[in-house]
Amino acid sequence: MREKVLDTERLAARHRPQGHPVMHQNWGKLLFMHWPVKENLLRALIPRELQIDTFGDSAWLAITPFTMWNISAFPPLIPPIPGLSSMHELNVRTYVHLEGVPGVWFFSLDANSAAAVFAARTFFYLPYFNAEIELKQNGNRIDYELRREEDPGAGFRASWTIGNKLPQSQPGSREFFLTERYCLYTTKNGGLYRAQIHHEPWSLQEAELVDFDSDILAAAGITTPSQPPILHYAEELAVDIWLLQNLDV
Repeated sequence: MREKVLDTERLAARHRPQGHPVMHQNWGKLLFMHWPVKENLLRALIPRELQIDTFGDSAWLAITPFTMWNISAFPPLIPPIPGLSSMHELNVRTYVHLEGVPGVWFFSLDANSAAAVFAARTFFYLPYFNAEIELKQNGNRIDYELRREEDPGAGFRASWTIGNKLPQSQPGSREFFLTERYCLYTTKNGGLYRAQIHHEPWSLQEAELVDFDSDILAAAGITTPSQPPILHYAEELAVDIWLLQNLDV
């Protein structure tokens, strides 16, 4: 199995996939919270076919709270449906690759839309949970609070301030490794699947935590790191999503 992903392969992952996407979404008010962790702390939670993607000799754990809008289906483009076209979401994730194709592995995803949770579980085999989520913004401060409604119960509360715009992430940098991800991996009944996504490169900004309290990592069977997270913020991004592919590995 491949141990490392080349920078050229990370750049190639940004190319728009062939065929037609099945969904469009806008993501925004998004906070990347990252911690370096030892690879062996995550290995048992990830399918053996996937290699854990590392940077600086560390695996990386992330919590990502954000909001979505303009959710619509392709093809043909179906206009957003009132009540189903926007929601808040939070995911817990790490980074993996399969034979040089880097992507995301989700430990959990929470959303405040029962319809979206059902669809994601059914068509993308993702570990979504129903949750009550509230996002408020006052100037450059965002307050985000989540309470999961299903077992295992979990909560998340964070407030952060938005800072200056950062330079565009470059291949080989930590920021590029942590944020430039263009596919997800998932599994069902022993099969491994990959779904590709496409969007413009992230436009990142600085962020600073004002308040943070969460047991959402513990609910996924992961010890919450003791050190402060590395933060990046993104205001808005348009995303297209493709159907799952069975990787037959």
